[in-house]
Amino acid sequence: MGEKGPDGRAASAASGSRTSKAILVGVFGKLHGRAEAEDHLDELERLVDTAGGVVVARALQERDSPDSATYVGKGKLKEIAELVEAMEAGWVVFDDELSPSQTRNLEKELTAQVLDRPNVILSIFASRARSREAMTQVELARLQYLLPRLTGATTGMAQQRGGGAFRAGGGEKKLELDKRKIRRRISTLKEDLEKIETSRSVRRRHLRNVATVSLVGYTNAGKTTLFNRLTSSKEFAEDRLFATLDARHARLHGVGGRAIVLSDTVGFLRKLPHALVASFRSTLKEVEEADLLVHVVDASSPEAEAQRRVAEEVLAELGVPGERILVAYNKTDRPGAVAPAGELAISAVTGDGLADLRQSIVARLLSLGVTVPILGAPPPA
Repeated sequence: MGEKGPDGRAASAASGSRTSKAILVGVFGKLHGRAEAEDHLDELERLVDTAGGVVVARALQERDSPDSATYVGKGKLKEIAELVEAMEAGWVVFDDELSPSQTRNLEKELTAQVLDRPNVILSIFASRARSREAMTQVELARLQYLLPRLTGATTGMAQQRGGGAFRAGGGEKKLELDKRKIRRRISTLKEDLEKIETSRSVRRRHLRNVATVSLVGYTNAGKTTLFNRLTSSKEFAEDRLFATLDARHARLHGVGGRAIVLSDTVGFLRKLPHALVASFRSTLKEVEEADLLVHVVDASSPEAEAQRRVAEEVLAELGVPGERILVAYNKTDRPGAVAPAGELAISAVTGDGLADLRQSIVARLLSLGVTVPILGAPPPA
């Protein structure tokens, strides 16, 4: 089968408990080749690790498109079932979103907990949410994900075996609720988010007398570390995916006393669940309404350009024009890091290039016609 562990060698079933051992499953074919599919599984492995799992094997199937019934087809599914038993795995994680019928069919054949990429991402978000807004947004997204998967007495998530990051939580505390009650809860959460957005709009009006800059980019590009360095803040930063969910704000230092507020925002990712994007719409308002965006790219990642494209696609969907985006390649202190010629090269860890970044931020704001007042200066007549 050619299954392998995260280090490329045959994985041992001795590491990790059964409930946390995960097997990753993907497909490749006309839409993307094997190398790209492996890259996607590399990212999925990091998601599983962030969620508390240990990847012990991978399974890739060549198909023009995922099988409508089992994602991989009956033959490959049998191989995966045997691999689950051999590796004593507790989770089988699929790289794409599974339909409710695919999930049901897979659960009948596999003795492990069946998960898909959106499920893992939602679980990470649920574990990271701290503010009322983030918790409301995540609960809404999780219930919207759950609703079509409710089938009589069983649910795709209610019947999950094992524990760890995938235990019931947030919107799944009462999975016995029928669809009517869940729809009612979804309606309430949407109303709550509208109220929160109203409050955010009031807060944003207080920022009219300052220039606003948002850090954006792929998750784990180093945005929070950069935010701390530029603002002298001490926000939590971790070398894991989605360490930041709530937008943070602080005054940008080192710009000659100019009134510029910097915000740190949630990172982007391939194949983000649609429900999550929709529920985090109010958070993304930070991005839409900022005077300038600094698109932070991880220069040390072999996937840097692909990650840049993903973030650019999200920004385009949000309607952000290119002139309002300033690109900065971060982590240039790391071995093998490469920044394209003509692009800003920075290191949030060492501080290299940050003076140029500050100057570029001010210059771009002024070129866009944004008023950038100097603190303590009298208001313009």
